[in-house]
Amino acid sequence: MSVRWDPQQYAKFADHRGRPFTDLLARVGAEHPSVVVDLGCGNGPLTLSLAQRWPGATVVGVDQSPQMLEAARGLDVDSRVEWVQADVRAWDPRSLAAPPDVLVTNATLQWVPGHVELLVQWAQSLAPGGWLAMQVPGNLEAPSHALMREVAASHPAAERLEPALRRLAVEAPARYVELLAGAGLAVDGWETTYQHVLDPLGQQENPVLEWVRGTGLRPVLDTLTDEAERTAFLAEYDARLRTAYPRTSVGVIFPFRRVFCVAHRPA
Repeated sequence: MSVRWDPQQYAKFADHRGRPFTDLLARVGAEHPSVVVDLGCGNGPLTLSLAQRWPGATVVGVDQSPQMLEAARGLDVDSRVEWVQADVRAWDPRSLAAPPDVLVTNATLQWVPGHVELLVQWAQSLAPGGWLAMQVPGNLEAPSHALMREVAASHPAAERLEPALRRLAVEAPARYVELLAGAGLAVDGWETTYQHVLDPLGQQENPVLEWVRGTGLRPVLDTLTDEAERTAFLAEYDARLRTAYPRTSVGVIFPFRRVFCVAHRPA
């Protein structure tokens, strides 16, 4: 099942979503890379920041979603990035003019079954002295996702929803470190739990629901094409989220754990 992405919905909370990317790239020590690739580039602004950081590099953004790539191209007024529509599982590093000096994949691999093998292949494709930087959400057991699964399990469409909820999967941080070190790279791995303060001005009914509408809830919404089924699901899920993430005096506090690895191939 292909997920239909909504760039406008995803762009909500852009500052919060962009911070892990910034923290990830801060540990990449490449100075003058020739080829930089963003695998799962989404709607584009973070990929364009790579072009700003390395103005002499050829920057390639790869994403499967035509909606996201259309939004990305609209932002790229100087045609600075080569935007490629492709499933990252099928994308071949040999399609580049030269081996990549920097490969970035940010909040993408959780959607990709078998991404462990992909990471090893990408690591092996790096140019000497190259860098691979990855980040995945580590919050699949958090209430935002656990409650989604609970509501789906009791929904009349539970059987149809099961594949949609089974898509998301990540490994333990140590597993990524082991894999990339085994591919001959020096690895820096860590995890961070952000305490995002959502909607401090109180303008949204349920900001956590708005957040997951742009990401993890997408496959569920795509499956529930019947309006009554979708309405029933969202009503129950909304109520449970409000209990799990109550509004405080500063806004709705949304803890979000993320897993990072930055790996460097010796020159």
